Amino acid sequence: MPREATLADALALTAFALDELVVLTARDTHSALSRRAHAVLRAGAAPCGVDAVTDGVQAVHEGVAGLVYGALRTSLRATSAGLDRLGTAGVGPTLDAGARGRFVRAAVNGLIGEELERDRPHLAINAGVRHEGRDVPLTRAGVTAAFDAPTPRLAVFLHGLCENEDYWRLRRARHGTTYAESLAARGWTPVFLRTNTGLSLRENGAATSAVLQRLVEAWPGPVGRIALVGHSLGGLVARAATSVQVPDVAAPQRWTDRVSDVVTLGTPHLGSPVARAADRGARALGLLPESRGFGAIIDRRSVGIRDLQLGLGPEAPPLPHARYRLVAATVTRSPSHPVARLVGDLLVTPGSAAGRDPRRGVDLFDSAEVLSLPRTDHIALLNHPDVYPALERWLG
Repeated sequence: MPREATLADALALTAFALDELVVLTARDTHSALSRRAHAVLRAGAAPCGVDAVTDGVQAVHEGVAGLVYGALRTSLRATSAGLDRLGTAGVGPTLDAGARGRFVRAAVNGLIGEELERDRPHLAINAGVRHEGRDVPLTRAGVTAAFDAPTPRLAVFLHGLCENEDYWRLRRARHGTTYAESLAARGWTPVFLRTNTGLSLRENGAATSAVLQRLVEAWPGPVGRIALVGHSLGGLVARAATSVQVPDVAAPQRWTDRVSDVVTLGTPHLGSPVARAADRGARALGLLPESRGFGAIIDRRSVGIRDLQLGLGPEAPPLPHARYRLVAATVTRSPSHPVARLVGDLLVTPGSAAGRDPRRGVDLFDSAEVLSLPRTDHIALLNHPDVYPALERWLG
């Protein structure tokens, strides 16, 4: 089992990233610009012997630059290694002990989650149920201790890319409540999941399905209904999870049989234009040696981000016995405004959030209800006053 991630581990990763991304990119960009300038000077050098001078200057320049960048990289690698040793020794506070640490860990997992799972598993997030900043042991005793008054109706909240369970409390001071509190007052038990959003949708779907099956089996009493509420990528994870074939289980039932409702908030069912733009930008920057380093930085984005380019199509069909409700937002007053069709809520277009593309004849949820929210951005969907009455009506 991976050890708990500490502040020292986060600082070690920061030093490593400064070496791999900042210094290495600066070195490669500097070198490319230097070679370009040298080629221009050499092409314009007419007098005899000037070529030799420019070649000499270039050699000296590259030598000095190599020494400087080499010293910086050696220092950063040594710093990272030292901090890694402190983290292994358990020195310093754990990241999950505070909201800021959880924020950093979730963000880094969303950006390079697959890389963390491979190279720094102690920083990688494992899918699980969360309660008061901690993982809930998925045993009868663990679940009973975490949920004081469990009901037969579970409202499962799945966060988006680079987020964690704390995001569902966004702007609570302004609105006075949250979706979870609103539903709890109506007999639902809120359940918060946390996942490594840098992993693929397929991996997160399988992990989430396994967690929910264990939760249902450990629940202190029968589970009558499960409502899945996903923000952004969380809606895709919910769909991926319900598409996983759950084997026959002895007790008490397959969790997917209990899913009655699926609510997605700004989910890019048909992909995100921002994710597609990042892919095109990385390829464009890679065309020139002077910008190739910056393209490489973008290209290191996680497979979870790459999956947002296309979303999930018919390969993850709706559950036949569940009702689907889709919330789509636009920063403009009208969803038909050209700007709305182009950027939607700044990350997801209304067509993608509704799973509809008339030009391609695509309608993933032909009987779903769509709630359109004008003048609303992507993050505001985590706690929006117009969603409260809709949730109460949908899950009444």
